[in-house]
Amino acid sequence: MTPRHMIMKLPGEKKEEYILMLPFTPRAKDNLSAWMVARNDGEQYGKLVVYRFPKDKLVFGPKQVIGRINQDAEVSKQISLWDQRGSQVIQGPLLVIPIEESLVYIRPLYLKAEAGKIPELKRVIIAYENKIAMEETLEAGLAKLFGESVKKAKPTTQTPTFAAPTDVSISKEDLLRQASDAYEIAIRAQRDGDWARYGEEIKKLGEILAKLRQ
Repeated sequence: MTPRHMIMKLPGEKKEEYILMLPFTPRAKDNLSAWMVARNDGEQYGKLVVYRFPKDKLVFGPKQVIGRINQDAEVSKQISLWDQRGSQVIQGPLLVIPIEESLVYIRPLYLKAEAGKIPELKRVIIAYENKIAMEETLEAGLAKLFGESVKKAKPTTQTPTFAAPTDVSISKEDLLRQASDAYEIAIRAQRDGDWARYGEEIKKLGEILAKLRQ
């Protein structure tokens, strides 16, 4: 799998940094056992760090995820339908986003018409743990995977003079929209070779996905 640049806060660190990440699978196995980062900021430049997943937790590796995507009935049916119409289906790069002790995989599907020159984004596939969703947008796919409501902790106040809200929430729709925007900007930055912007948007996407997972 191709290493990916991104900006993220590594486990145990206090602030975000620019890194190059590469997932690892055990010898002769396809599940993911660890991910390695090359640090690129300041005094940490050039240092390599390996983060291992718990041995009792199964984390699907890139090859397994691609296999599960290809075997998914909905995905297979849609690709076959496009093929029958003479269009070329192009599977985009598999994006890997660490979330705590797991990963979210995202893969875009492009369609190039027989007489067309520029591929058009038609579907986005998201894989998380045992779930796979394919929708027309990342926003819709995340909504399918991560359920109904996403909330922040309830605020507390010691000042009785002012009325405090009973609950402060970020709507699921807002988070999904933010995730979709970050993903689209990241893909454009990747095409333009703007790796700093790409990393920033992937960091945003990872933070939003972590909130959706709560």
